[in-house]
Amino acid sequence: MPSNVFANTGTNVSVLFFDKSKKKTDSDKVTLIDASKLGKEYKDANGLKKVRLEDNEIEKIVSTFRKAKAVEDFSVVVTYNEVKEKGYSLSAGQYFDIKIDYVDITEEEFNSQMKADTEELAAMFAESHKLEKEIQKQLASLSFPA
Repeated sequence: MPSNVFANTGTNVSVLFFDKSKKKTDSDKVTLIDASKLGKEYKDANGLKKVRLEDNEIEKIVSTFRKAKAVEDFSVVVTYNEVKEKGYSLSAGQYFDIKIDYVDITEEEFNSQMKADTEELAAMFAESHKLEKEIQKQLASLSFPA
């Protein structure tokens, strides 16, 4: 589930359903859903950021679970053995295929991007050193009151 979806926690949470009435076999499947990207942010009466699942998102979760279907980057259906192989991880993301999009660029585009990234990184390092010196100066000026 998305973070901040429940009133008393700001972290991502997992909801697990176990059916003790079923006999487990090695061919049984487990449906894992990653709904962490769903929901719409809003601020509650106290100004705290919360996330609310919309009706169509709730229906997507329920429907996917009931039908035990795999949906790209959302859900996966795995066997108990696959769960065991992943160290009993119930995080759906652990089972998603990793997709890498490749973009062909020219040598000139590569060099231009590398130059820009190197300059940006140098500027960040310079700012970091400036802040580091300021912090050290401020720390040096601290003393215990007499």
